[in-house]
Amino acid sequence: MNATAIPVPSSEPPSAFERWYVLIVMCLVYAVNIGARYVVTTVLEPLRLELHLSDGGAAFLTGVPLALFYVAFGMPIAWLADRSNRRNIVAASLVVWSGFTVLCGMSQTYLQFMFPRIGVGIGEAGATPASNSIVSDYFPAVRRPMAMSVFALGAPIGAWLGADWAGAVAQEYGWRAAFYALGIPGLVLGALVYLTVREPKRGRLDAVGGEGKPSFLESTRFLLRQKAAFHVIMASGVCCLWGWGLVWWTPTFLMRTYSLNVAEAGAVTGHVHLVGGILATAGAAWFMARPFMVSPRRVLWTLAIVIGFATIPSFIAYWTHSLWLTKLMFWMYIPAIYFFIGPCMALVLNLAPSNMRSIFTAWSVLVGNLFNLVVAPQAVGFLSDWIAGVQGADAASLRIALLVLAPTGFWATWHFFAAARTVVEDQERAIGYKTA
Repeated sequence: MNATAIPVPSSEPPSAFERWYVLIVMCLVYAVNIGARYVVTTVLEPLRLELHLSDGGAAFLTGVPLALFYVAFGMPIAWLADRSNRRNIVAASLVVWSGFTVLCGMSQTYLQFMFPRIGVGIGEAGATPASNSIVSDYFPAVRRPMAMSVFALGAPIGAWLGADWAGAVAQEYGWRAAFYALGIPGLVLGALVYLTVREPKRGRLDAVGGEGKPSFLESTRFLLRQKAAFHVIMASGVCCLWGWGLVWWTPTFLMRTYSLNVAEAGAVTGHVHLVGGILATAGAAWFMARPFMVSPRRVLWTLAIVIGFATIPSFIAYWTHSLWLTKLMFWMYIPAIYFFIGPCMALVLNLAPSNMRSIFTAWSVLVGNLFNLVVAPQAVGFLSDWIAGVQGADAASLRIALLVLAPTGFWATWHFFAAARTVVEDQERAIGYKTA
């Protein structure tokens, strides 16, 4: 296996210290992003009870307002990030969503919670595309699967913050305090990003530099010509539908089925997110750095196999009536929802010219969040309500709804295999880098 690349003139390459510092800071930004987004899943049941909501109503309030405004603002901000200072966009976005997270904790009514939740979506829309684009200019193409897997460590850390830590805070001080615990640190981190991260030159580590400032339509048309990019984005999105959709309802499932309180339910999944998620993400970073993983085809084949096998325990976890077996299945499938994140981010970056990366990433984030924040919570919530009928949603109705969602992991597996067919040619077209 070999790789060839023709360097292009660029600015002074970053030092090892600078590139790893930026990567770690962006990882922390991602962790706060995930924590602020998913803290609501931990406190969903006490929030639902206080506001007198059905499962469908709770799903709409906590997921849809954030997702719709995330989508509405994500593309314009990504377009701006492809032609302006990405560091400033990340810092501003972090401050905005953290401030609105604090306001979520101050809310007393349905509308008072919904409007700050919209603000969280607007703020979070600017972070991931710009962050990914920044990291791509600190690490060359062959190192991006590893670098983005390190970046993706923010997902299990953030999920632990939103589950275990926030659950303990909510149990001790009430569900509103969990939002303060996630929002206030984000304000501090926003200032750190602005003061210490340097905006890199675009495309300085690619074999072919992206020229000009393409329009949104030009970037989107190029994406649609990249068959591998389409399938990677769909695979990543369906993984979000499958894995993160299940996780969204898991604390509520545990409370209803096994009579756990909010702290106990958060602790069950919190440890899996933190330990299992970090091990899976770090394992992905190590594995993707091996010489035999230079080929993007092998990256995709690996992702397909991991997600395909993990789909089986994801079904068993909600089928069994044994808490012990449920916990064991969580340890087998939840880590897999972290394994795919970094490699998929890197594949999307490597399938886009440097001046289109924020748009490509924004499309990936848009699809993932539509599946995760709109389709999955709503589908499970409404299906649970429909199955339960007039008696109201309960443990049994939620169990059946989650069992309907679980097999969608196999759908993602198909997209990974489909992407492998054209990924080498598509990557060469985007960045001039070919692997055999």
